[in-house]
Amino acid sequence: MRFMVIVKANEDTEAGAQPSEEMLNEMGAFNEELAKAGVLLAGEGLHPSSKGARVYFSGDKRTVVDGPFTETKELIAGFWLLEVKSLEEAVEWVKRVPNPTGEESQIEIRQVFTEDDFVNASEEMKDRERQLRAENEARANG
Repeated sequence: MRFMVIVKANEDTEAGAQPSEEMLNEMGAFNEELAKAGVLLAGEGLHPSSKGARVYFSGDKRTVVDGPFTETKELIAGFWLLEVKSLEEAVEWVKRVPNPTGEESQIEIRQVFTEDDFVNASEEMKDRERQLRAENEARANG
């Protein structure tokens, strides 16, 4: 099972504050643990929303709004993508994460859909999705 582990943004991350060297070392060590355990698929920190945009959809119309965005509690500062056996295992890993802000904070864990979760998808659609993933992985491993 794949889970996205979402680190919530706060005023400091939205202001572009960089983590301390100590925090970078702690996160680096944690990432090494994830990698050695074979559960880390991806993990990245994100720039503040001021360097991003949102695209709003209304029927065929698209509206682009540049950041920053005001609701900090709705924003993310970073993520991990983990491959583990269960939500419980993901929770156990997240409980070991160094506190990303050093203050009160939260990390959200969300299961990622797999092709088997889409009951309305035909076998042809599922085969095409598998093919696209394989091609993408081949490009990445180049």
